[in-house]
Amino acid sequence: MNQASGPLTGLKVIEFAGIGPGPHVAMLLADLGAEVVRIDRPGSAVSNPVVERARHRVAVDLKSNEGKAFCRDACAKADVLIEGFRPGVMERLGLGPDELLGANERLVYARMTGWGQDGPLSQAAGHDINYIAITGALSAVGRAGETAVPPQNLVGDFGGGSMYCAFGILAALYERERSGKGQVVDAAIVDGATSLMSFFFGAGGRAFLTTERGKGMLGGAAHFYRCFECADGKEVSVGAIEPQFYAELLAKSGAPAELADGQMNPANWDEYAEKLAALFKTRPQAEWTRLLEGSDACFAPVLELDEARDHPHMKARETFVQHEGEWHTAPAPRFDRTPGVLRSSDDNGAAVVASWTKG
Repeated sequence: MNQASGPLTGLKVIEFAGIGPGPHVAMLLADLGAEVVRIDRPGSAVSNPVVERARHRVAVDLKSNEGKAFCRDACAKADVLIEGFRPGVMERLGLGPDELLGANERLVYARMTGWGQDGPLSQAAGHDINYIAITGALSAVGRAGETAVPPQNLVGDFGGGSMYCAFGILAALYERERSGKGQVVDAAIVDGATSLMSFFFGAGGRAFLTTERGKGMLGGAAHFYRCFECADGKEVSVGAIEPQFYAELLAKSGAPAELADGQMNPANWDEYAEKLAALFKTRPQAEWTRLLEGSDACFAPVLELDEARDHPHMKARETFVQHEGEWHTAPAPRFDRTPGVLRSSDDNGAAVVASWTKG
């Protein structure tokens, strides 16, 4: 593994292998310099080389006395623990917060789950779609009169899950500087996804910002904030909310003059959307991109993931980078003095733990 770099260099993290948001949390910390030892099940293999990068792996049988002893020793030296089991599993293994914080009071014990550590659903199986369903987030996505559309697993697993877990870990580490003590971080996707909906809770019932499916301005109902199909079947996005940006969109695209009036009247949105849809169908995506991209029309082509790699802006920022023959997402966010760096994984987890000293 190449040399660590980033603002979290020196941070020692134990990650209990899981799926979805847990590994993403560990990736975020590792990208910014943390030394992450991943506790794998015996016989397991790398399932996602991007999300599982920059780890020191070690296979451990958590049901054996030897495996449990290794984990206790590792956590006694670590700053952070990340686990994503159902509530109670770590306790039954003898690796719960009482045991591990008792041996290392500075440990930040991060628990990443969908439903949370308590509540009527805490022991139920579930996935991203279920967690965001009860928060109001899923109901807001899709077209009027049709069933809700899962936004991949971005809103739940990663937006409401791993990002809030990472935020909680860093907050607990900051507090530890004052108290000298770690604590348990209960990162539940239902809590994080609900927090993501705060803007709409605070919208005060304004019709433009309703989360009623297919009705709100930001939900695709407005003609100036949606995607349109082009002549070649590809799509473009427009988000010209402000009057000056809307005027730029109309002027540069050659839209019908009548669209200039009544932009914010929802009664006009369907009719105006039909006119813009007909307009965007007259040219292929590449032509619209040459005409509108980089202007104040609030425009961008809708790209496939492999196309995004080659977009000039993404290339200039090196948002996608090659590492050992694989395309990876670059570490984010960026730091001017202590930048993150991509690192490889290895199987030296046991040796790394042996080299750690108690903080």
